[in-house]
Order: sequence, then C-alpha cells, then structure tokens
Amino acid sequence: MTTSAMNSPPTGRRALSTWEVTAISVGFMGPVMAMSLNGIGVAGLVGKSVPFAFAVAFAGTLFVAYAFVRLLQRVTHAGSVYALAGITIGPKSGFFSGFALLGTYIFMTTCILGACSVFFEAMLQELGAQNPSGTWLFIPIFVSAVGLYLNLRNSSAAARVTLAIGLAGVAAMVALSVAILFKVTAGTSTASSTLDFQSLTPAGNSWSAIMTASVFAFLSWAGFESGSSLGEETTNPKRTVPRSLLLAVIIGGCLYVFVMFAQVNGFGTDERGITAFAESSSTLTHLGSMYIGQWFSVLISVIAFAVAFGAFLSSSTATSRLLHTLARDGFGPSAFAERDSKTLIPKSAVWATNLIGLIFALALGVAGRSSVEIYYWYATIATLCMVVAYAMASVGAIRFIMKKDSSIPRWETIFPLLALGYLVYVYFIQVVGQEAPYSHFPWISGIWCLLGLIIVLANPNLANQIGQKLTKEDIQ
Repeated sequence: MTTSAMNSPPTGRRALSTWEVTAISVGFMGPVMAMSLNGIGVAGLVGKSVPFAFAVAFAGTLFVAYAFVRLLQRVTHAGSVYALAGITIGPKSGFFSGFALLGTYIFMTTCILGACSVFFEAMLQELGAQNPSGTWLFIPIFVSAVGLYLNLRNSSAAARVTLAIGLAGVAAMVALSVAILFKVTAGTSTASSTLDFQSLTPAGNSWSAIMTASVFAFLSWAGFESGSSLGEETTNPKRTVPRSLLLAVIIGGCLYVFVMFAQVNGFGTDERGITAFAESSSTLTHLGSMYIGQWFSVLISVIAFAVAFGAFLSSSTATSRLLHTLARDGFGPSAFAERDSKTLIPKSAVWATNLIGLIFALALGVAGRSSVEIYYWYATIATLCMVVAYAMASVGAIRFIMKKDSSIPRWETIFPLLALGYLVYVYFIQVVGQEAPYSHFPWISGIWCLLGLIIVLANPNLANQIGQKLTKEDIQ
C-alpha cells in the first residue's frame, strides 16, 4: 500500500527489518490521531468502560490478524486483501475484496481531512487565536494541495519525517498518560482521587453497547496490514512481514488500552468526567493542559496535526495505488493504469484520489457539518467497508486451511471463524443498534460493496484478467 510496494525496490537499499516494518504499520495506524479522537465516541456509548471496549476491539483485531499472518507466511505476494482473497477464494472474490478495501481507503482519506481540521482548530484554541466559524474548511484544501504535491514527487524524505513525528507523538502520548496516572494515584488530580479499575470491565454496560462502541475502537487498528506491501523490501518476507503485522496489532492494542485507561481516569469516571470526555474535541490536548501545562497541550496539538497530515499522505498514497492496481487489471479508466515514465507514479490516480477525498469532505462542510462530524461519519463508513474486506481475508484463510494439501492444522480454523463472528456482529450491531445518521452508514458501505460485486459479476472478462495475474502468484 505504500509507494515502495508498487515500484521496484531501489538498488542497493538495505532490506527492512522486522521492527522497521512494524514501525511503518504502526505509523499508518496513526496512534496519536486515534487516541485523540476515537475514544470520544466510545465514551458517549459506554461511559467509563472505554478501555474495556478497546480491549474487546483488540481481541477482535487479533483474530482478524490471524488470516493475514497465516496467509502471508505462504503467499509469495506483497499485496493486500485484493491478492489474498483472489488467490485463496478466486478472482471475483479478489475484486470484490479490493473494491471494499478501495471504499475503506477513500472514506479513510476523507475522514483524515476532517481530523486535520480538528487538530488545527485545537492548536488555534490552545494558542488563544481567533477561529472564526467556517474557517476550518480551508484546512482540507490546504492539506489536500500539499499532499498532492508531495505524492506526485514521491518524497521519501517526507515519509521519514512523518514517521519520526509519529514516534515523537507516541512518546508524548505515553508521557502524558504516565503523568495522569501518577497524579491520580498521588491524589493531586482535580478530577479523580483514585484509579477506577472498573473501567477495565463492562461496568454495567450491555454487550450490545460494548460491541457498538468497539466499532469506533476498531478504527484505531485500520491499516495494521499495510506492512504486507513491503515484502519486496524485506529479507525473508514470509517470516518478517507476518511477524511485523502481529507486533503492530499487539503494540497498538497494549498502547491503546493503557492510554484509554489513563484518559478515562484523567477526566474522572463520574458523570461530569464522562461528559467532559465525550464532549471533548481533542482529548490529548485537553488532558495535556490539565495535567502538564498549556505548553504541552500546544505541543500535542502541533504533533497531532502533523501526524494527521502524515496519515493523509499514507492513506492517499495507498488509495491511489489500489485504484491504479484495479485499473491495470481492467477496472476503471485506462488513465488510472498509467504510470509516469520517470517516477513510475500513477499521477492520474493520485489526482483522482486527492480530489475525491476533498470533494467528499467539503460536501459535508458546506452542508453545515463540523470537522468532528466529518471525521466520525466517514470513519464509520470506512470501518464498515474495512470489516467486509477483512471478512474476505478470514474466509480466504478458512478455505486455505481446509484444503486437502494444506500444512496448517484444521483446528486453527477457529481463529478466522471467531474473526468472522466478530466482524459480522460489528456490522450487524451498526444496522440495528444506532440512531440516525449512524444507522444509515451500514447501508452506504453495503451499497458500495454491492456495487463492486455487481461490476465483477456483470463483467466475466474482468475476473479472467484478474485471475491470470493472481494465479501467477505462488502459494505454498
């Protein structure tokens, strides 16, 4: 999903290690952005049980990761769900999965534009600057324009800087969490006098509420599979890449539960604290000002904006490459299948990706919706498309394990089956357990995925073209 994965690796470049691939996957997940925003919606649904909801999503993601880990141990391919489902189930399923993943990336790119606006507004607020109503609409335009420029240049330097900023953001986030827990334990916090360990339990919430909340939490792991695109740049990819993906999920899960435990105790677990948590526009900047000082809050807001911008670069790059891949295999305008003769960048696909994301973001903005709503609305749709794509990977793992000549013990089918159960429940609970507009989002994502199915069923030649390419891949 990165640019490197789509082009041949540079001559003489040192092969990536397990930890480097892990860092890239974690960076794609955008922990700072996730921890600033994703807990807000969860708090509004389950109160102080925010860390527990993230723990449930963590368990579900581990089951989902199983399919990628097992398949990438055997597939000689650096691709994504598009290739994994195509090889294990068939080319029609591969296209359907790829189309669902394309929806994930498009809506994810759009929601990140909303996140950039949220963090920019938070930065202005912490600096005491005026923020006239509606000015945030200029932020998506700015971010999209700069992102377009960098993506067309394929700047590896920008990628390295983005990764460095992401690591600095994680360090600052952990430091803030430690400071919160220390002050609460010492009794010097104005919000809580003691740590509330009931936040690690359902705390009276129904499982329906917990699973609904886990949808917002699940978004925090979006992109954990991005390291699978780096197989061509690693030594022993069948060992390095699966291990890196698993590490990314585990590191992210431990980090998220820890940070959310600190946040919910930092705000306080009483009604006033939960309300403040659920109504915050950026929890890290809010808590940074409360527990360390305004200077730290300003630092967090600047880092969060930079991380969100980096996430936009990664997401838009991934989207354009997937769009290029689908067009190359017969779907979409032929212009999207073309690459620049010098840089090998699919420039038309890059332009289309940035324009689509910008139009989607501005459409809601012009309609009077806030930057926070743009983030959550599109993030939910993206997550539900991702649920479909990940479910196809799980089905692929089941089918591969059940083959007569498979070397994987059949009892391991329990893991992708549990993943399927979790993913189906997450989708179902969004259909029956939400109020408008969130009750509409499963239907929007469902229509998108159904469109992909109709396209491939109506065009058998497309499936044949995809099959000719995917069957060339070696699976052992």
